[in-house]
Amino acid sequence: MLSLDPLSPEWDCPLGSKDLEEEEGPWGGGSGLPPAGCLPGSWCQDVGLDCKGSPEGAEARAWTVYYYSLLQSCLQQAGLPETQDRSQVPRTGCPGAEVTLCILGSPSTFLSVLLEGGVQSPGNMLLCLSPAWLMKVPAPGQPGEAALLVSKAVSFHPGGMTFLDDFVPPRRATYFLAGVGPGPGWGREAAELARDLTCPTGASAELARLLEDRLLTRRLLAQQGGVAVPATLAFTYKPPGLLRGGDASPGLRLVELSGKEGQETLVKEEVGAFLHSEALGDVLQVAVKLSGWRWRGRQALRLHQRAELGAVVDTVLVLLEKLEEEESVLVEAVCPPPQLPSPGSPSPGPELAVRICAVVCRTQGDRPLLSKVVCGVGRGDRPLRHQNSLPWTLEAALAAVLALEAGLSAEQRGGRWAHTDFLGVDFALTVAGRALTPVALELNGGLCLEACSALEGLWAAPGPAADAAAAAPLVETMLRRSARCLMEGKQLLVVGAGGVSKKFVWEAARDYGLKLHLVESDPNHFASQLVQTFIHFDLTEHQRDEENARLLAELVRARGLQLDGCFSYWDDCLVLTALLCQELGLPCSPPAAMRLAKQKSCTQLHLLHCHGPPWPAPSLHAVPCCPLESEADVARAVHQVPLPGVMKLEFGAGAVGVRLVEDAPQCHEHFSRISRDLQGEADHPGIGLGWGNAMLLMEFVEGTEHDVDLVLFGGRLLAAFVSDNGPTRLPGFTETAACMPTGLAPEQEAQMVQAAFRCCLGCGLLDGVFNVELKLTGAGPRLIEINPRMGGFYLRDWILELYGVDLLLAAAMVACGLRPALPTHPRARGHLVGVMCLVSQHLQALSSTASRETLQALHDRGLLRLNLLEEALVPGEYEEPYCSVACAGPSPTEARLRLLGLCQGLGIDGPNYPVAHFLSHFK
Repeated sequence: MLSLDPLSPEWDCPLGSKDLEEEEGPWGGGSGLPPAGCLPGSWCQDVGLDCKGSPEGAEARAWTVYYYSLLQSCLQQAGLPETQDRSQVPRTGCPGAEVTLCILGSPSTFLSVLLEGGVQSPGNMLLCLSPAWLMKVPAPGQPGEAALLVSKAVSFHPGGMTFLDDFVPPRRATYFLAGVGPGPGWGREAAELARDLTCPTGASAELARLLEDRLLTRRLLAQQGGVAVPATLAFTYKPPGLLRGGDASPGLRLVELSGKEGQETLVKEEVGAFLHSEALGDVLQVAVKLSGWRWRGRQALRLHQRAELGAVVDTVLVLLEKLEEEESVLVEAVCPPPQLPSPGSPSPGPELAVRICAVVCRTQGDRPLLSKVVCGVGRGDRPLRHQNSLPWTLEAALAAVLALEAGLSAEQRGGRWAHTDFLGVDFALTVAGRALTPVALELNGGLCLEACSALEGLWAAPGPAADAAAAAPLVETMLRRSARCLMEGKQLLVVGAGGVSKKFVWEAARDYGLKLHLVESDPNHFASQLVQTFIHFDLTEHQRDEENARLLAELVRARGLQLDGCFSYWDDCLVLTALLCQELGLPCSPPAAMRLAKQKSCTQLHLLHCHGPPWPAPSLHAVPCCPLESEADVARAVHQVPLPGVMKLEFGAGAVGVRLVEDAPQCHEHFSRISRDLQGEADHPGIGLGWGNAMLLMEFVEGTEHDVDLVLFGGRLLAAFVSDNGPTRLPGFTETAACMPTGLAPEQEAQMVQAAFRCCLGCGLLDGVFNVELKLTGAGPRLIEINPRMGGFYLRDWILELYGVDLLLAAAMVACGLRPALPTHPRARGHLVGVMCLVSQHLQALSSTASRETLQALHDRGLLRLNLLEEALVPGEYEEPYCSVACAGPSPTEARLRLLGLCQGLGIDGPNYPVAHFLSHFK
């Protein structure tokens, strides 16, 4: 049955016998006082709802009180505590430096988003119950744009705790989502507040006007999304530009009218042809309704039998008189409901109308993610709407909508930062032939979100542990866009440009609006042309790091650079960066902590003596080792460290020169080889030889290897991402394969995260993005090494793809002293399994079947994920991987099987490089 929202009880009254009714409430654009007596419950009425400096009239005040009571009713029904009024003691905060997610709208519509925001970003999700609690102020240096300030709000916290707060000074919104409407009252005020802001907005009147126009969205979905829509005849008066011209859409007939009067003959001909057309199939009824922004949520519908040509024509003519420019009268098929048998009855029961609601969120990379589907079931003898159906647990190409929006100007969108971040999609379930078919009816804002929230709330009672599947992706998008808002225009000094594997840094910086200044040893580095300022400086003399930090600080001051932060993702430059931050007074982990983490034997030996409290102490995860600078050190170490052991470079990277040694002769042999072959930076650039070629011997521990990428701020763990590594090709330790997210059991994953976190804290690493390599042994996690920078190889790319979290942006925020805007518990959107390609093993394939061009083409088609780590195909005894190729899948098994087939076809798999073996850990 056709789904409609919202309708009065007199939905089938003859048109013309009474005026059309407006949707209730200022959020929808109506007027008058709020409904009374419909919110049962008891809660404190004596709360401070007035906002100092912004007095409200009696009607506006009544709505503020109503929505406060509605919030309390929603909380009460969800088994959550009443809001506590602490507005008498204003919150001070750090205006302009904190995430502030602000919603202006009905508590019942946005409750799931608000509660989920309280979990993912405690205290930063704010609900404003009145436009008077907000104000716009001109943004300096951004003509035509304004900042949005929050003076009063209800803040949300974990466990469903809520507080009524005043903010002095006001908090600056970093994300704004409003319930906008076309009529007078708060809907218009909300629309005006959302227009031309300096912060991201998840809706605007301009976008809603387009996306909630049934005719426009049906044509869009039918043409570009391939989605079934009801057969529709539309009479439109001076249609908007987006509806003019273009190809015909299946089942949609658009008739442009030159005027609203004298159209009787044309209307009769078109309606007659439509009612007899094959497009209607077996439909027995048609609906006549008004379509346009002005008519959203207003009673404007009449049902007719298909055979009633005269009645349909008369209804169309009556409605034509009400049209304004860019509005339409629609004659559309009423989708016949399926006949479903009643439980326990062999014969069909009454016809059931089925309304399907889908909530689709914009995610990382402007891709649509279907976050929730629910099914409303009701009687088939009357139209079905959200409020008179019960939700039941139960996907559509909505990339077309995002593509439409991407082609609009900032003015058409309602501001530079305005985007539609979530959509509600309504379907009717009908019978086409002998198959059940979902037919798209319309797009909407909050109604589908509210329906999905109602379903989640059913399973939440009596406690607060609801599955916020519909709201979680939207809150993650709010946080991601807030981070962009906070970082736009920030001035950052980058120390060390890195190689080809770090090319993404410069593209991402441009996308985020960062202003980068670069210090680099190579005057011809390609990145020198991609930054605001390039400072050529020799960074390779690490014995002079303290002196160089002072010299660089003088250069920065001499150039007048007003820096917000300074950071590095290049191993060789981490200690120098910390020293430079100290000189410039910029946020960073202490230089002593960076030195400790940089030298591998110092890391382990220091942690071995960290016995706590608190328990468990980092010493539980450290591994016995000995530093090696001479042959005499080797002779001593073989008696102190149990063999077999692992020998590696103290300051090495990329597993170059790492080897399993079984006995003393192998230890001496490997030490001599490394001392001879890898003496300085020129012998193998980029692996840390500028720090020297000292080595260490550490105990070899059995177990599976894992990477833990951490985001720390002020010593607090904000996010952690665990990946699994495949078995290495002993006696070397070059990485072969990886899988994300981890396949470990939840308690094992938690052990790994806590071990990595404690090891970082034990070394004094309190602020930054860090990569920690561990093994999970029978006795728990054991530390391999700490890399006090963002994870290398493919890790940043995979985490961004799967979780929507950019470690580069997080590192930049920490460097600016800003708490990264991250979800507390990010959820992976699938699985990635990848293998490394080595020049020594794959030179022939990389020169033919798996050439760079071939791999890039497969990447562009979405068949694999390519991360290029080296530029040239140069074989050598000490090598790093050339590239990583990965496949995605809804499960690790599917991703693994896709990758195995791809590697066999490309010639990456072979007897000397058995991909199936390397992937065996991921079964």
